[in-house]
Amino acid sequence: MRKSLLLLAGLMFISFGALASESAPPASKGTYYGNKPTEYPSWFKSSFLDIKEDIGEAANQHKRLILIFSQDGCPYCNLLVERNFSQRDIVESLQKNFDVVQINMWGDREVTNVDGKKYGEKEFAVALKVQFTPTLLFFDEDGKTLLRMNGYVPPERFKGALDWVSSHEETRKSFRDYMAARESVSGASGPLISEDFFLAKLSDLRRKGKSAKPLAVYFEQPDCPDCVTLHRRVLADPELRSIISNFDNVQFDMWSNTPIITPDGKRSSVRDWTKKLGVQYAPGIVLFDSKGKEIIRWESSFHVFHTAGMFDYIVSGQYRKEPSFQRYLAGRAEHIRESGRDVNIWRYADEPVSPSSR
Repeated sequence: MRKSLLLLAGLMFISFGALASESAPPASKGTYYGNKPTEYPSWFKSSFLDIKEDIGEAANQHKRLILIFSQDGCPYCNLLVERNFSQRDIVESLQKNFDVVQINMWGDREVTNVDGKKYGEKEFAVALKVQFTPTLLFFDEDGKTLLRMNGYVPPERFKGALDWVSSHEETRKSFRDYMAARESVSGASGPLISEDFFLAKLSDLRRKGKSAKPLAVYFEQPDCPDCVTLHRRVLADPELRSIISNFDNVQFDMWSNTPIITPDGKRSSVRDWTKKLGVQYAPGIVLFDSKGKEIIRWESSFHVFHTAGMFDYIVSGQYRKEPSFQRYLAGRAEHIRESGRDVNIWRYADEPVSPSSR
């Protein structure tokens, strides 16, 4: 028993790179599908990782700074490079309007933050609460973070972010309002996609009593293609739905004026609370523990594995012991493989776990 506990504890500290670099697993062990080695563009800035200095150098060229947090073997970092950075208009905008600096989430290079405090790369990622890769931070000339993207964002929305930041739109319009106008969705009408696990009449989101469940809030909007993908190809997975059943699940139209009481006991409208939380576009899922504290949020193009991992991170209670979601996720993948099952982080609910090719 002691040996098993030590083994499990050790597994919690495996990163994507370590998981991907394993030798071929024994026949009884499941296969891991998903590692993607990535070659980053040569036009990324070669930096001494003094962030204030990088911001100043960018400003002198009428540019702004982007930090990209990555990790070895990260499939979504690969998607950012091979899908987004392969498009001419995106690359032209980046090279014209930005300096791009890469930070290794698990690296040891010294980073000097805007306030002059020094960190190793991995300590810097912890200080900034980076839980996903890629995470992108966009800075203004004064060192303020204008926009943060936690996880992979598809090309069209990524272009919107580049245009908003490069044209200094923050002085005229919030990013969420800018994107709503760009995508012509803020005035959309029609029903949201329903699920049988949604609590239709839950408007008081406070967690009450010792038996209170954790809370999952789904911010969506009508006429939303990405919401369709979420419901039809992610939330349809039986194992994920089983994990979700441990939560109180509530769905809101992120633009509605429906009155609610937030988990911290404040009276608000859904629209105002969405803005306060910084939920930028639909769909977004924000997960709270049984005490009403936000733990993690879904705001990227994740598939079943990562989505299930975020819910299970709370259900298992591991968020209290392991502050790094990435380390938890790698340990979870290894535990699944040890049970003889395959792990395919690219899979949608309507696809097989073991792909014939990718």
